Amino acid sequence: MVFESRGWEIDLARRELRARGSPVPIGNRAFEIIETLVRSAGELVTKDDLMSRVWPGAIVGDNTLQVHISAIRRAFGADRGMLKTVAGRGYRLLGDWTIRERSAPAKRPSGSQVRTASHPFLTNVPVAASALIGRETAVQHLRDLLSAYRVVTLAGPGGIGKTVLASEVARRLVPALESDVLLVELVSLSDPELVPSAVASTLDLQLRGDEMSPAAVARALGGRKVLLLLDNCEHVIDAAATMAETLLRLCPHATVLATSREVLRIEGEVVYRVPPLEVPAEDLEASDEVLEHSAVQLFVARTRSLRSDFQPQADKLPVIGSICRQLDGIPLAIELAAARAATLGIQQVAGRLDDRLALLTGGRRTALPRHQTLRATLDWSYELLPEPERRLLRQLAIFPAGFTLEAAMAVSGDSESSVALGISSLVTKSLVALDGSEAARRWRLLETVRVYAFEKLADSGDQGQVVRRHAEFCLSLFAPFAVEGELQAAIDDLARFRREVDNLRAALSWAFSACGDTSLGVALAATATDFWVAVSLVAECCEWAGKALAALGEAAGTYHEMVLQCGLGFALIFTQGMGAAPREALIRTLSLARQSGDFDYQQRATYGLWLFSARAMALDDALAFAREYEEVARVRGLQSRAMAAWLVGIPQTYLAAHDEAGERLRWAIDHYPVERRRRDMIRFASDLRASAMSHNTVNLLSQGLVAAASQTAMSAIEEARRTNQPTVLCVALAWAAGFVFLSLDELELAQGCGEELVDHAERHALHPFHAVGLCVQGALAARRGDPEGGVAPLRSGLAEMARAVYLLFYPFFRAELAAALAASGLLDDGLGEIDEALRFAETSGYLWFVPEILRIKGELLARRGLDDPAPIEDLFRRSMAQARAQKATYWELSSATSLAEHLCRHNRQAEAGAVLSPVYGRLTEGLSAPRVKRARALLDRLA
Repeated sequence: MVFESRGWEIDLARRELRARGSPVPIGNRAFEIIETLVRSAGELVTKDDLMSRVWPGAIVGDNTLQVHISAIRRAFGADRGMLKTVAGRGYRLLGDWTIRERSAPAKRPSGSQVRTASHPFLTNVPVAASALIGRETAVQHLRDLLSAYRVVTLAGPGGIGKTVLASEVARRLVPALESDVLLVELVSLSDPELVPSAVASTLDLQLRGDEMSPAAVARALGGRKVLLLLDNCEHVIDAAATMAETLLRLCPHATVLATSREVLRIEGEVVYRVPPLEVPAEDLEASDEVLEHSAVQLFVARTRSLRSDFQPQADKLPVIGSICRQLDGIPLAIELAAARAATLGIQQVAGRLDDRLALLTGGRRTALPRHQTLRATLDWSYELLPEPERRLLRQLAIFPAGFTLEAAMAVSGDSESSVALGISSLVTKSLVALDGSEAARRWRLLETVRVYAFEKLADSGDQGQVVRRHAEFCLSLFAPFAVEGELQAAIDDLARFRREVDNLRAALSWAFSACGDTSLGVALAATATDFWVAVSLVAECCEWAGKALAALGEAAGTYHEMVLQCGLGFALIFTQGMGAAPREALIRTLSLARQSGDFDYQQRATYGLWLFSARAMALDDALAFAREYEEVARVRGLQSRAMAAWLVGIPQTYLAAHDEAGERLRWAIDHYPVERRRRDMIRFASDLRASAMSHNTVNLLSQGLVAAASQTAMSAIEEARRTNQPTVLCVALAWAAGFVFLSLDELELAQGCGEELVDHAERHALHPFHAVGLCVQGALAARRGDPEGGVAPLRSGLAEMARAVYLLFYPFFRAELAAALAASGLLDDGLGEIDEALRFAETSGYLWFVPEILRIKGELLARRGLDDPAPIEDLFRRSMAQARAQKATYWELSSATSLAEHLCRHNRQAEAGAVLSPVYGRLTEGLSAPRVKRARALLDRLA
């Protein structure tokens, strides 16, 4: 029976779909779906009905059905609309179908073999030597493809496991298919003309030598049912493609499963690119999670097969994960590495992967010669390439982070069409992979392929020209970061530039190497200075700016030196602290900027010197630089005026001018142009909004606006998170944990912020903030009843602050250390520390915290049990007086509470109430804060 409509024929007897008389390749299951639909005469067939008719008794997922529906639509081509989906219900086949009862007589090829029910189906696919690891999903997907399409090609680079996977699929299909399943090994063929002979021999077809051709083989095969596995097609690709295409055209019941590093490119072919095995992420350390990845499982299994007592320890699993990741999850490379690990040990293999091509040898004796070593595998692919593609592959090896078409053109020097065609060909041959989405148009070489191709580049004599072109391309690519008018656009497109980090590193490494070009390196390092800050790699800004400044040569005194000195100054402040080097770099920047009349870098350098002075607690200097910035800002617009208000407001905060400081910081937040925010974060390595909010918490807390201080601290952290800048977040976390929540005795909040601060600072090598985090941990331990445990981290953190000359938190945590020492029984040591904290605060102008230092000293003296209580009372009253002068209601309340408790201990309850009640009465919010509740409880007892 044949159904006909608009040139299409569905021949049920021959199980054939034809378009205008020509057979269209389609798999058996897909044909059964078409048959079910055409018999329904245009009526809806539900998904459940289709699956029960085509896969009776089997459990089939929606994905399997979708694969076959896609195959049918592909077969219908321009008429794909005939297969209509009814959303959520099923499918119907449209068209005016007529029925012709008899099929056209089939041409019976001479010599064809007809199988009978008594004739057994054959297979020569070998039994698996070991379990297949990590490919279960791929096996199932390929089984679905083979039931929907008649030619499926497994493509991928050498060693990815195409043959092993295809053989496993073929073995599993043997019980399910009513056909022969035969493997044709093409690897040993040196002459493409021998392909038909190899196929005929495997099929046991009796053909004379003079009639051996793809067509002759197909005619001899005729209507015989067979799944033919054509293995290793790449070196005879044209002949293999012709053979497969002829079989599809002339043999209605033949299906081809091919493996090749290059796709066949024939009609009806579906390509399955064999993926690498799963590798663990770089930051994954939990041993049970590392073992869940198939690449690690393969490594462990193969090592154990060579050393039966092998049992990886938990601390070695991340190392194995790293090995697998560096080998791109390629099974052959992992097996070779496992073989080496069985004799040399895991650590030795991990340490020698830079020389992987020499290390990864010694494959199984029975393996193909090109699978004995990693180099032989790559040699096989490389030698199959025409010279233009070899040259392009060598040139592309210069890109460790992948490349765009523009980048490839820059290093090759060839035309766009030539390079595009070359990349396309290398992709089809599995030597280059698309990296990301099609829209991004970016490619990469697997790292093992890149290492091999880079060796070839070094041997070719072209390396010098290619690496220079690469560095020059990076210079032009990152140029927008060095142009004030283009910086914002570059920041908006930061994700694109971020992908180029390793390419930039490679270019800089070459430029400053013995065979590089230092003048090009200086220009590139200067151009990339703001980029390193933008992507939060401040330590790298330090490294490359330092190298460039050491190699300035004729660039001394130029714009490039000014940019490099500025970048180095800021980077050193954030990573190492307030030493002599960052100050000298920023002074040199300011000098060069003034000489050249560069207002942008005058502002940057002035801000940098302000930051240095503020963090070193040279508050008078900080105010002077802030005023200088104000002068420049008068002609630079609203953004500069907001910056000036911020810079003046911060030192005023520590000088305890809380009203004026708070007003300036709020004005800065309200009037700062939001559209300049990301740009200024890079120019100044800070964020005005998050910083101003963080510093203003000191004013709010001191003024007794407790709830507002707490809320502002949390808001500052959220603002900082949105910037995705580590230094900005560290500022917000440090002020929240180090000042606000410890001062409010909100220990849980302080702990959460402190832990995040330490983690963030360690991850980004921000040592000054790490010091703050250590001190927070020590203070929390002491306050929670373990003062001895708190002393060590407090001492360590303070020492780190002193080394970095990062002193904004220094008096605060010396007071915490004093309290911890006293609680540990070391009262004299504690008193010594509190005196040092007071001396430092008074001489540096750190006045806002003086009332609290005086209060803590009074509490320590009270521990001593003096016969004369007057010195203690005097300290508390001095503390209250200073706090009242600063309009610092919170610190006045703290001191008033301590004084009231002291008076109560000496039976002066009436005086205690008179001291505490009026201060408490001035509070308007934050009544649930621990210190405020302590005062309220005391007043209640006194009442």
